[in-house]
Amino acid sequence: MRCAIYARLSREDEDRGGGESESIRNQKSLLLRYAAERDWEVYGLYCDEDYSGADRTRPEFRRMIEDARQRKFQIVLCKTQSRFTRDMELVEKYIHGLFPRWGIRFIAVADNADSAVRGNKKARQINGLVNEWYLEDLSESIRVVLDHKRREGKFIGGYPVYGYRRDERDHSRILIDPEAAEVVRQIFRLALAGLGDGRIAARLNEMGIESPAAYKAGKGWLRDPAGQGGGVWTRTAVGRILRNEVYTGTMVQGRRRRMSYKSAAMVPVPEREWFRVEGTHEAIVDRDVFRAVAEKRQKRSKSDGRGETHPLSGLVFCADCGAPMGKYSTRRGAGEERSYLRCRSYLSGGPARCSSHSIRMDALLATVTERARGYLAPVVDTMPPVERRAARETERRRLEAEAERRSAALRQLCLDRASGLVEAEEFAELNRAILGERRAIADRLAALAAAQTSSVPPRPALPERLPRVLATALIRRVEVGQADRAGGTQNVKIVWSFPKPEDRTGARQIL
Repeated sequence: MRCAIYARLSREDEDRGGGESESIRNQKSLLLRYAAERDWEVYGLYCDEDYSGADRTRPEFRRMIEDARQRKFQIVLCKTQSRFTRDMELVEKYIHGLFPRWGIRFIAVADNADSAVRGNKKARQINGLVNEWYLEDLSESIRVVLDHKRREGKFIGGYPVYGYRRDERDHSRILIDPEAAEVVRQIFRLALAGLGDGRIAARLNEMGIESPAAYKAGKGWLRDPAGQGGGVWTRTAVGRILRNEVYTGTMVQGRRRRMSYKSAAMVPVPEREWFRVEGTHEAIVDRDVFRAVAEKRQKRSKSDGRGETHPLSGLVFCADCGAPMGKYSTRRGAGEERSYLRCRSYLSGGPARCSSHSIRMDALLATVTERARGYLAPVVDTMPPVERRAARETERRRLEAEAERRSAALRQLCLDRASGLVEAEEFAELNRAILGERRAIADRLAALAAAQTSSVPPRPALPERLPRVLATALIRRVEVGQADRAGGTQNVKIVWSFPKPEDRTGARQIL
C-alpha cells in the first residue's frame, strides 16, 4: 500500500501555543512512524507551512489532490482531520465524495478517523463541524480586533496607497514617501488646472514616470505589477488617486469586506460604514485643494454650467477597439473652451493604445440629434389624434420643467458672478445663451397653448437638442470611427434600442 503524508501548520496554531507539538517536523515524525509500523510505502510528503485550514489554494494540498486524482497512492495520512482541512465543504467533497470514488482511504491518526471503518463517518462529520465552527469564531474574533484598530486610525492594510510607506518602527502608521508624494501633488496640480484623468495619465506616461504598480514593484512592495495595471498610467489609476481622502491626512478604511470567512471575494461597503479618522498621518494634499479638485472633476462630467448630464454620456464608444470615449477640453482665444471625445485606450498612453478617434462633442450631438429626428419622424407622422394630444401634454410638462431649470441656472449664474467665480465676459456669454434658450422654450409653449382649441392636434415637435431621457431610451450605443482627414469624413454608427427598417449608419462631414 502506498500512502501520502500531509502536514500543515498555520500561524493561528502557533498563536494558540501549539508550537512544537503541532510543528511540521512533529507531524511528519508521527506519520512516518505510523506508516512504517504498518509496512506502508510512503509515496510522498506534502507540507504546507503558514497556511490556514480554510485556504483552498494551498500549493502542496493542491499537488496532493492532483496526485490522488491520478491514483498514485491509496491512502492519505494526516495527524488530525483539521490538518487536512477545517472547511466542512472540503470534508464532504474529498473525504466522503471523491476519495472513495478514486479508491483512496483517509486516516487522521489523532482523531481515530478512518474512512475504511464502517460507522466512522459520523465522527468525521462531527470533527468537520467543530473545525468549521472554530474557523467561524476565529474569523469573527479577527474582524472585531481589526475593526477596533480601524476605529483608532491604525493602518492595517498590506501596503499603503501610492505616496506613502509604512513606518518601519510601527507598521500601524504610514509616512510620506517623498518621491511618490511629489507625483501625487503634481497630479492634483494638473487636475486643478483643468486636465482630465485621461490627459493626466498621458502626461505622466510621456514624462516617463512609473505607474504606482511599477513603482511599488521596484521597491519590493508588490509581487505582481502586471496584475495591478502594469507599468502604464491609466485614467483609472489617476481617478483613484484624485478621489482618495487619505492624501488629506485622514485614514479611510473598511471600504470593502470579504463576503464570508470561506470566500476571498470582496464586496463594497456603504460609505456611511467606512472607518474615517482624521489627522492620523501627514497630509500630502491640502484639504481645500482636494475639495476644489473634487468639485472641478464633478463639473467636468457635466455638459455645461447648468449641471445637466450630457445626453450621450456613457453611450459613445470607439468603433475599432470598443473602448469608451473619454472627454477632454481645450481653450482657445479669450476663454473659449471646446470639448472633445477621444478613445480611452488612446488616452491611456499605453504601448498598444488605439488611435485617437477624436470628435467634437457638439458636432457629435448635432449628428446624433439629426438622426434621432429622422428615426422618430415616421413614428410621429402615424400617431392617432389621441396619442398626439398625450404627446403634446407630455411635451408641455417637459418644456415647463426646462424653463424652470433655465431660470434656476440664471439665478445661480448671477450668484457666481457676484461671488467672483465667473468673469464678466463669461457671464455675458452664458447669460445670452440661457436667455435665448428660455425664449425658444417660451415660443414653443405659446404655440402649444394656441393649438389647444384645434380639432386636429398638431404634429408633436421633434427636439432641437436631444434630451438625455430620450437618448438613453432610443440609443444602445454610438460608435465613432477614426476621421478620414483626406476625405473630410468620420464614420458615426448608431445602434438603436429598437429595430428599424432602414440602416441610418453613415459618414458625417467633420466640423
